[in-house]
Amino acid sequence: MSPAAGSEVQVDVEGRTLTISNLDKVLYPRTGTTKGEVLHYYAQVSPVLLPHLKDRAVTRIRWPHGVEGSSFFEKNAPPGTPSWVRTVEVSTTGSRTGTGDGTLRFPVCDDLATLTWLANLAALELHVHQWTVDAKGVPRNPDRVVIDLDPGEPAGLHECAQVALLVRDALAARDLTCTPVLSGSKGLHLYAPVPASGRGSLDSDGTTTLAKEVAEALQKAHPDLVTATMTKAKRPGKVFLDWSQNSGSKTTISPYSLRGRERPTVAAPLTWDEVEEGAEDELALEQLTMDEVLERVAELGDVFEA
Repeated sequence: MSPAAGSEVQVDVEGRTLTISNLDKVLYPRTGTTKGEVLHYYAQVSPVLLPHLKDRAVTRIRWPHGVEGSSFFEKNAPPGTPSWVRTVEVSTTGSRTGTGDGTLRFPVCDDLATLTWLANLAALELHVHQWTVDAKGVPRNPDRVVIDLDPGEPAGLHECAQVALLVRDALAARDLTCTPVLSGSKGLHLYAPVPASGRGSLDSDGTTTLAKEVAEALQKAHPDLVTATMTKAKRPGKVFLDWSQNSGSKTTISPYSLRGRERPTVAAPLTWDEVEEGAEDELALEQLTMDEVLERVAELGDVFEA
């Protein structure tokens, strides 16, 4: 029998004792998905999710009353954070996190116990920077470039897939490979690793400049399909290439994180064969739910290549 709503249970997760509450609470009313099912998803997907979170400060979006209720961003580790949760203090005055005074104390989700703790807080979405921290918590230069493909209606995933192939070619011309990821919302994300030889020379400003150059070049070459302009009035029917998420202060949804949408969709990595099919067939691609992603992982493992 499932615990009643409002009840608490204690569970052992890799040697840590956690108090889990409200397992029967519905977080996605449209599908009836409960907090217990969200916890189960994160536990099952953790072998492929945790490598994408490793050594990255994590910003959370929490929905304590479910996705039809209010949500809030959380950067600092909240009051009551267990002493065993790894945290890093990052200056808010440097290029990593933008301008400001003082520091932010981010949690880092390197293990299943921390992931379970976050999920119990209804932290459905886990967002990370494009940089990691070292063993002492000091931010490194970014190890990847991300370009967010955001379609303006009536454009959708079909157009995103077409543009993703253009971005892939543009990055290949710069000797960079990339991996496609369904955003779990409307579009696609493309991740390109910064070569190890370049990690010491490209800071967040450098990767932002690189992404912006790619976006603006494609806007010039394909003005009917691509825009690099943030103004929403210029996006209808086009795919916006958001290069700004490479800023040291900005974050992107982690691969395999849930989204706080009507359905429990996931930021799901794809193969290029799937993207190519989506570019040809407008019905071939759709955002995937957590159950579909668990089936993919069981069959294919992590298809994230970059």
